[in-house]
Amino acid sequence: MLNNDQLDKWDRENFFHPSTHLAQHARGESPSRVIRTASGVHIEDRDGNHFLDAFAGLYCVNAGYGRPEIADAIAAQAKELAYYHSYVGHGTEASITLAKMIIDRAPANMSKVYFGLSGSDANETNIKLVWYYNNILGRPEKKKIISRWRGYHGSGLMTGSLTGLELFHKKFDLPLSQVVHTEAPYYFRRKDLSQTEAEFSAHCAAELEALIAREGADTIAAFIGEPVLGTGGIVPPPAGYWAAIQEVLRKHDILLIADEVVTGFGRLGSMFGSDHYGIEADIITIAKGLTSAYAPLSGSIISDRVWKVLEQGTDENGPIGHGWTYSAHPICAAAGVANLKLIDDLGLVANAGEVGAYFKAAMSDALSGHAHVGDVRGEGLLCAVEFVEDCSSRRFFDPAKKIGPQVSAALMSQDKVIARAMPQGDILGFAPPFCLTKAEADTVVAATERAVKTILG
Repeated sequence: MLNNDQLDKWDRENFFHPSTHLAQHARGESPSRVIRTASGVHIEDRDGNHFLDAFAGLYCVNAGYGRPEIADAIAAQAKELAYYHSYVGHGTEASITLAKMIIDRAPANMSKVYFGLSGSDANETNIKLVWYYNNILGRPEKKKIISRWRGYHGSGLMTGSLTGLELFHKKFDLPLSQVVHTEAPYYFRRKDLSQTEAEFSAHCAAELEALIAREGADTIAAFIGEPVLGTGGIVPPPAGYWAAIQEVLRKHDILLIADEVVTGFGRLGSMFGSDHYGIEADIITIAKGLTSAYAPLSGSIISDRVWKVLEQGTDENGPIGHGWTYSAHPICAAAGVANLKLIDDLGLVANAGEVGAYFKAAMSDALSGHAHVGDVRGEGLLCAVEFVEDCSSRRFFDPAKKIGPQVSAALMSQDKVIARAMPQGDILGFAPPFCLTKAEADTVVAATERAVKTILG
């Protein structure tokens, strides 16, 4: 793409891109790619370059690109009713239907759905509701939230604080004081290499118990965690982790928020990560897979336990003082209804489990013996390859070498395959659409093997 191209010029002069080196982009030192169209697992830019998107946008185009069923539902809803609010008991056919479809698919203890637009605003809602919950129960001091290092829960003030990644804190005056962090369930990066997975899970639970003792259980309202760490490295939990953590939380009457923005609606080969790992959450955060990103929509699924207290609060204090203008937006809700129906009709959850297992096994077979591949891990259609300078000592590369970004760039330039160089480590992440075939998985694995050989020999 030429630097004097008009659209490229407008982009650099007017568009504030998220998660971007702003100065390099404005100066024209980094690429500006304009995506024009897409179908299945492939996207095409305006210059005619075709890419296999092995990250589904940002883990979100679960049903695949170019689905007319969802596009037609959006168009039909826009023509019939483009907008009405959901305040004071108002609803639309699409929003009410989608709420029912979500509760029908959610774990058995769930009661209601509050709709937002992004995972970030859903987690902001969750924290407000947790604080409200404890105020109604007469526990105004029980307000701190425990998150995990390397967790990702959004980019707002509170949600950026919950996120346990340096990039999202640096120079933003985060985290806020109400958030404390505990150890990530990252078995590959454990300090004691002699620990089994079960021993490491017990260690994580003991670290959580010690944190609660230091802070005081009567000051801690909730614990938030992704069933599988996402942006922090695509890290499935070690054996026994969630059972051990939940035992500690129940002991101290601490609510559990399961952030299922990535895992919800089938990415693990199960409808929810909570079902997959036996997590009994009080609140579940949903977003990406709810509409497969065809329209912005998120949700907070509220358990029976929490809902009863919220009802009590409005009996005592009147209508709850929380709302978004675009909550339950009918166009977005129509996209959600069509998306969930399509996922069911095409059997995409089962496909995510079957092809995901095949994909991970093939990636492991191709790369596990490489001198600089320390770990190949994943669950369902989530997979990650972690690079190390030395496998025997598990010595990591100097971050300045940017090995992960180099491999990701080689993968794109050589074979037009998109993966994600994950932040805070030399980790290459994969999260393709659920419609990925085994043949397409083979293409991604072969391309990854070539890219690794190009950069690391």
